[in-house]
Amino acid sequence: MLTHAGTMRRRDEWTDVDRKRVMNDIISTMFNRKFMEELFKPQDLYSKKALRTVYDRLAHASIMRLNQASMDKLYDLMTMAFKYQVLLCPRPRDILLVTFNHLDAIKDFISDSPGILNQVDETFRRLIETYNPLSDGEFQLIRQTLLIFFQDMHIRVSIFLKDKVQNSNGRFVLPTSGPVPWGTEVPGLIRIFNHKGVEVKRAEFTTAGNYVTPQREGSFELYGDRVLKLGTNMYSVTRPVETHMSGSSKDLASQAKENIAPNPLAKEELNFLARLLGGLDIQKPAGGESGFRLNLFTTDEEEEHAAQTRPEELSYKVINIEATQVCNIYHITGSHHRCLAKDHVSPRVGA
Repeated sequence: MLTHAGTMRRRDEWTDVDRKRVMNDIISTMFNRKFMEELFKPQDLYSKKALRTVYDRLAHASIMRLNQASMDKLYDLMTMAFKYQVLLCPRPRDILLVTFNHLDAIKDFISDSPGILNQVDETFRRLIETYNPLSDGEFQLIRQTLLIFFQDMHIRVSIFLKDKVQNSNGRFVLPTSGPVPWGTEVPGLIRIFNHKGVEVKRAEFTTAGNYVTPQREGSFELYGDRVLKLGTNMYSVTRPVETHMSGSSKDLASQAKENIAPNPLAKEELNFLARLLGGLDIQKPAGGESGFRLNLFTTDEEEEHAAQTRPEELSYKVINIEATQVCNIYHITGSHHRCLAKDHVSPRVGA
């Protein structure tokens, strides 16, 4: 999402060299080997505060700069896009195909930078080694845990509203037609078996949707056709993107007050992240270079208005953490691990 947005809209006219430099800086930081090694260790899912903190630093890993309003908007887009992708996965295992689509797109951005491409491929192989052997039940637990993490977020996004995949209340619309999950049959047939397991009767029924059987399964290898389109570039068609708080999202203001009150455990978590991310070089503009500023709004006035009208409880402040050196890094797709099986997960998942 961050890399796609970085190529979508610029405040000033960026050259190809500028865009390549921004992409290389962000991606090389995101896939740093030391961080990837730590990220693949079993651990609890990050809190929303930790996710936002690391995401902010990743966005500023290059010469690109965003102010608070644009950062809030970019974060809203990222969370809702990822929630949409996880929610619409035909099978829980297809979360891995979504992740591979993300990585395939990232590799396209740095195809002429072999060193960085190596970093991404190494992460790719670790994902295959770690997640391919998991059972369908384990993938269901991962998917359920991610949806619970995002279930209270109902921010309206213009792309989703225009494509009619999101309602005006910020909730997504589940399709009632199209390909069924790989390995399943098109609904419409009931088979009845006797006590010996022998089929004795069949009955057909009419479905409200128009379902089809998928032609093939997506590739779970380093190279191949993923078939699934979730996780590909949602900005492939140029159009303005806006985010709006729905009524239910505004209710988060009261829930978000917990982020204002000092929380020793949350601060310790951020301190841990800082230690984890330490030791890497922060990308700073050289000399008198001020860097490029990315504005996700059409005009400066829209940007200022968004900053003024966003509820204070939903705007994340800068938190000072104890670290000798802090870098900007985060890899969203690595935030769920085997250890999720330890969590107590409610069966209720909101859309």
